[in-house]
Amino acid sequence: MKEKDTVRTKSDVILIGAGIMSATLGVLLKELAPHLTITVLERLDAAARESSNAWNNAGTGHSAFCELNYTIENEDGSIQTKKALQIAEWFEISKEFWGYLSGTKRILDADEFIHSIPHYSFVWGEENVSFLKKRYEALKKYELFRGLIYTDDTKTLTEWLPLVMSGRDLSEPVAATKMELGTDVNFGTLTRAMFRYLESFPDVHVHYFEDVKDLERSENGLWHLTSNNIQTHEKEHHEAKFVFIGAGGGSLPLLEKSDIPEASGFGGFPVSGQWLRCRNRDVIKQHFAKVYGKANVGSPPMSVPHLDTRIIEGKKELLFGPFAGFTTKFLKRGSYLDLVKSLEFDNIFPMLSAGMHNLPLTKYLIGQAIQSHEDRIDALREYFPEVKSEDWELVIAGQRVQVIKKDEEEGGVLEFGTEVVSAKDGSLAALLGASPGASTSVSIMLEVLADCFPKEMSSNEWKSKLKMMIPSFGESMKDNPEVCLVSRRNTAELLELNQTEKTNVGSKR
Repeated sequence: MKEKDTVRTKSDVILIGAGIMSATLGVLLKELAPHLTITVLERLDAAARESSNAWNNAGTGHSAFCELNYTIENEDGSIQTKKALQIAEWFEISKEFWGYLSGTKRILDADEFIHSIPHYSFVWGEENVSFLKKRYEALKKYELFRGLIYTDDTKTLTEWLPLVMSGRDLSEPVAATKMELGTDVNFGTLTRAMFRYLESFPDVHVHYFEDVKDLERSENGLWHLTSNNIQTHEKEHHEAKFVFIGAGGGSLPLLEKSDIPEASGFGGFPVSGQWLRCRNRDVIKQHFAKVYGKANVGSPPMSVPHLDTRIIEGKKELLFGPFAGFTTKFLKRGSYLDLVKSLEFDNIFPMLSAGMHNLPLTKYLIGQAIQSHEDRIDALREYFPEVKSEDWELVIAGQRVQVIKKDEEEGGVLEFGTEVVSAKDGSLAALLGASPGASTSVSIMLEVLADCFPKEMSSNEWKSKLKMMIPSFGESMKDNPEVCLVSRRNTAELLELNQTEKTNVGSKR
């Protein structure tokens, strides 16, 4: 069908992508500046269909309680704690904001999207046990990790993790740390709740089936976006003063089309994800924990295995993984040409350089992609010795596009985090990368606000409102234990976390 032009829409803000990042930024802006008009453009039929979907992400509530890749061991045997402390604080900031939204009835009740579930790190072998003990000693002194418990006692471990310990060969040393403050977050449900709140405003318009094809700066200083409506095949035009590209794996191609100098040299390395999902409800009932292990030597951070209790659509589930795979798609519902189309003159060399420096990663991904079901079950058996192959099925998770950046020494480096790229004049921002992503969405969007609305962020009006929504705003939980203590006490009440009654309900599902 021939494309037809439609009437142009104008707004103060355009958010591309209806995921957790756009939802968070949209709500923050609407709370801080209620007069702003907002348009959201999403290529799929509903919010949170891609990376924010519950089946497409870990849902851990990345707080660094159990993710061992956030605490690297130095050559001298000491433990790096900086990243773990930063991520733990960022997650607390997210909880504060969610607590404000839930407590003020702007979104649904907290028990619809967040649940208390203990976080464990579990290791075996003398070297790994030694590492875990040192990690515990390094972190326990911080208020952010108050309550972290370590044990290498097999009786205690069996009480904590019966599924993990049953049938295990105890001739090899084992150990674990436990954090009762851990959570499971359904980011899909949370995202949709925030979009329902946004759509309650008459000047916020969310358009689905809108595939953004191009964006350029007009002579009048506004951003002009062109999209195709997937249902009607009509071409549509949109204008805004500020654009945020929060389209997950689809952000890089759109950022390239913006032609802002700050986007020069960025590339992307796509990685697919897979889970083993338990189909045996009796097995699922026996485990109520998130158990993270240590990635094998030479494996990338994304490969950290975990046996993971999830609460999805009110139902208890059990997943193991993630298993990675090589793909050229940037989105789960994307095109196999995405990687090729992302190549441009200014990023070819960084991408080739990063590829040359990460050949072991490519080999690892190919190896993951050709694994059989029994190979994956063997990996699971290290965490669940009495696993039965027929109880598990393979499900496809979301796509992740890792950031490749220019580097003076290496030519190009592969990053395993998130990156905010903002235009110098603050008129456009894009989010690239993956983990820890959704869990730290509030802190990431505060960075976008600081980059793109610096004048407003320095005003007493915005500071006062942010302090109301995020009580720790402007203070450090890492450096001030009292701030952390008060924050956790308040969010536990607002989000109804760490209540014995709630935990028991979840464990019976």
